[in-house]
Amino acid sequence: MRETKHLLIPGDFPAIRRTGIDTLQINLGYKCNQSCTHCHVNAGPNRTEMMSDATLDIIFDLISTQAFKCVDLTGGAPELHSRFRDLVSHAREHDIAVRDRCNLTILFEPNQEDLATFLAKQQVEIIASLPCYTEKNVDLQRGKGVFADSILGLQLLNQLGYGKHLPLHLVYNPAGPTLPPSQQQLQRDYTQRLAEDFNIKFNELFVITNMPIQRFGSSLLSSGHFDSYLDTLRASHLESNLANVMCKNTISIDWQGNLYDCDFNQMLEHPITDEHQTALHIRDLSQNKLEQMSIKTGNHCYGCTAGQGSSCSGALNAV
Repeated sequence: MRETKHLLIPGDFPAIRRTGIDTLQINLGYKCNQSCTHCHVNAGPNRTEMMSDATLDIIFDLISTQAFKCVDLTGGAPELHSRFRDLVSHAREHDIAVRDRCNLTILFEPNQEDLATFLAKQQVEIIASLPCYTEKNVDLQRGKGVFADSILGLQLLNQLGYGKHLPLHLVYNPAGPTLPPSQQQLQRDYTQRLAEDFNIKFNELFVITNMPIQRFGSSLLSSGHFDSYLDTLRASHLESNLANVMCKNTISIDWQGNLYDCDFNQMLEHPITDEHQTALHIRDLSQNKLEQMSIKTGNHCYGCTAGQGSSCSGALNAV
């Protein structure tokens, strides 16, 4: 796979600073039951990186002692970690909201038959990947049979109250090197098609711009579209989006416990550092005041501020 870090860091993105830490976004490991073409993590079935018990124990202590509002669990498929449910239960016991970034097909993997019921019982917010409402486009992007299983997963979640009194959000990623369309318009299309075709309900659609890193970045280089895609992101930059980028109140933690300003910096191995340029670990989180620190940026950050903006919760402004 071709590396893009040297093309993105350093960059000329505007300087921004953190305003607080509301959310811990925890990457439990890179193992996944899918291998999506747009994946910025390069996750897949053959990845072996998984968070250790020692690192998880530090996170458990942080959740018990510090005032976070949300724990955002990602991967890979975070549910494949053997202590995923322990972490969810611990956070909920401390009245911290939990988000599960779920690929839907994980609900039907071996030993996950009761996963959906567990998530509903714990009132976990589900953010589910569904890059289109048609079988052809989803299977092209995510693998044969993924669409059919995703629909079954959504129907199961609806039966448990998701999309009604439990939050169920869907995620759209473009299939190629283009900005996503209007989130509002696409949500109307998703709502209509999924209801008419499959009697599925959900709450919100999040459109997320593909980042030119890892698997997607490598494909851009191989196809000769890397420079033109980066030019598109730069040309579409809106200064007003800087106020709402997710890195201002989120800390990303990798499977080894290292700290990053966002999940994308994590994939570029661009960690948060102290005044001596020493990379910080989760054990340092209670010892270092990260609020008001400068956020490490690169040219990939234009992906978050281009057009309607993009974050882990979708567009930053209504278009």
